[in-house]
Amino acid sequence: MGWLIGVDVGGTFTDFFATERETNSVKYFKRPSTPKNPGEAIFLGLKEMCESLKIAPDTIEQLCHGTTVATNALIQRKGGKVALVTTEGFRDLLEIGRQTRPHMYSLQEDQPESLVPRKYRFEVKERTNSDGTIIKEIDKNNLKVLFDEIEHSKVDSIAICFLFSFINNKPEELVAKLLKNRFPNIPISLSSEVRPEFREYERFSTTALNAYLQPIMGSYLDYLDNNIKLNIPNAPLRIYQSSGGLMSINTSKKFPIRTALSGPAAGAVGAVNIAKESNRSKVITLDMGGTSADVALVRDFDAGTSLDREVAGFPVRLPMVDIHTVGAGGGSISWVSKDGLMKVGPKSAGADPGPACYNLGGNEPTVTDANLVLGRLSGQGLIGGAMKLDLESARASIKKLADKFGFSIEKTAQGIIKIVISNMVRAVRAMSVERGHDPRDYSLMAFGGAGPLHGSQVAKSIDIKEIIVPLAPGILCAQGLIASDIKEDFIKSGRFHVNADWSINVREIMDSLSHEAKEWCKTERIEKKKQLYSVTLDARYVGQNFELQVTYKEAKSWEIPMPLDADEVIDRFNAAHEQLYGFANTDEQIEVVNIRLNVSGNFNEPSESNKKNTTIKSVNPISERLVWFDDEKPLKTNVFDRNDLKAGFEIEGPAIIEQFDSTTVIYPKDRVVIDKSLNIVISIS
Repeated sequence: MGWLIGVDVGGTFTDFFATERETNSVKYFKRPSTPKNPGEAIFLGLKEMCESLKIAPDTIEQLCHGTTVATNALIQRKGGKVALVTTEGFRDLLEIGRQTRPHMYSLQEDQPESLVPRKYRFEVKERTNSDGTIIKEIDKNNLKVLFDEIEHSKVDSIAICFLFSFINNKPEELVAKLLKNRFPNIPISLSSEVRPEFREYERFSTTALNAYLQPIMGSYLDYLDNNIKLNIPNAPLRIYQSSGGLMSINTSKKFPIRTALSGPAAGAVGAVNIAKESNRSKVITLDMGGTSADVALVRDFDAGTSLDREVAGFPVRLPMVDIHTVGAGGGSISWVSKDGLMKVGPKSAGADPGPACYNLGGNEPTVTDANLVLGRLSGQGLIGGAMKLDLESARASIKKLADKFGFSIEKTAQGIIKIVISNMVRAVRAMSVERGHDPRDYSLMAFGGAGPLHGSQVAKSIDIKEIIVPLAPGILCAQGLIASDIKEDFIKSGRFHVNADWSINVREIMDSLSHEAKEWCKTERIEKKKQLYSVTLDARYVGQNFELQVTYKEAKSWEIPMPLDADEVIDRFNAAHEQLYGFANTDEQIEVVNIRLNVSGNFNEPSESNKKNTTIKSVNPISERLVWFDDEKPLKTNVFDRNDLKAGFEIEGPAIIEQFDSTTVIYPKDRVVIDKSLNIVISIS
């Protein structure tokens, strides 16, 4: 009897999802995060969960972890001191960038300060041509002087970024070998390993970020790994990556930049599984936690990936689940700007000290305080009553704002909620309307600890008619970890014209990528029957500067597909171009600039949980309380325990549905039905 455990560390709470392989039994657990040491909450939570839920530690077979350590290190600028070794003449590339201004008319500095100061950027006399031929060999005398300078700099990590190393990586590997001999304890990042693709600036930036994160992530992962081996001896640790798959702890140490959007990506993957279960192919996800809200667009049961993102203001060229994040969470602080207007977020009270109602030292008004004042949250507290909420402290924090504006405490609380709703609506519009998708054609899936509290208001603001709340909305990110495969991408960059000889020209490349993929499967011990391959092509019209992805999805398990024939590549690219831009130049030559072989291994079969087919039409409420839904007056509202609700249950709002990990608000006249998968389905009136 073996357990699989997913652990998602958020800004306010650390969530645990556990499933047992043989019985498909499912258990949930939640505890406050420990921001100063995120790993502490993991081990405290594992101990508490095993004790309270009667799980023997030696029966845990795998621990999957979604982490925000890398994200926070970038935001707070708390990474290591990095030395950048690059081709002579390209020392300043990181600062020159693309010469674009994020804020066109801003008179202030709007580019983030480089993570690698100029004095720590070193040049090597070498040069590789665009076809991979070496036109200037490395000057080893130059290297000795360079290494002395690096030693004098006392850096924590080293990034090596040579021109055209994505075609010929031998110069990078030579310098890396020599550096490792000289500095055996300093981690080294090679651009040809971190991101072997063209576009020097993005490749250099991604590699520098990876090196910047290696010291802090290495220490964190060592701490986790050592403690897991001591306390959970049979559970290998796997880390979630931003692309929506798991990776080994060794891979995580080598490529920490892959965890930049670890937690939100797991939520999107968990949402896709719920969408499949509910047979909703078009879903907009709203994952609202304590610090932020993440929005993704799911089409045809796919959340999609993007290759070019900014993390903390720095460009990152890596596949990441396509998510838009705003600083809107339960802990988001309400404040008054210089123009006298009330704002909410992005600053958050987090878990320490937390909202005023936690009584842990926080005294600033937050979204959670507003919900408590309005009766939407119970004074009995969170996590099944384990964390009490103090109504008087919440009222006192909001009263300071109310006095400034001359409003009642309740009206001010409603204003806080309306502002945070508008912030999330803008995020939804950014992922839908601004990309040519009508949100009215989609269902809204609300999850995270605070998502179901605000889902109805967000849906009403953009005329979405249906809301889905999963069985365990506050634990869905942790659940998504369990449902994910271990994953790796193998890439070859170049310029490959799509013509009659296309398949012949790329066969050698595919053979090379296939060999790498098979060796990786051996290393990760993935059985042949659990291997899944697909090919993705980054294509564009000749002369274009940006690419579209064309994916070959028809791959069968353990079979490595060969590239499509030229006509099908052309048809798929033109269709993708027309869908995104509204037109296609069918007479234009198409070229592929990256060929990606994506491989995954399924370790964790998705569990069906311990849902029962029991149906019930009505349930008695557990209590009644006054809840504010509008500006006029509070309404007497029935409160239900979600554990009592079975498939077939129906009710018309107003109502509050409480559960261990979240609270769902049902507005007046909205209708609720519990579907066969025990999701709450809300029809907006």
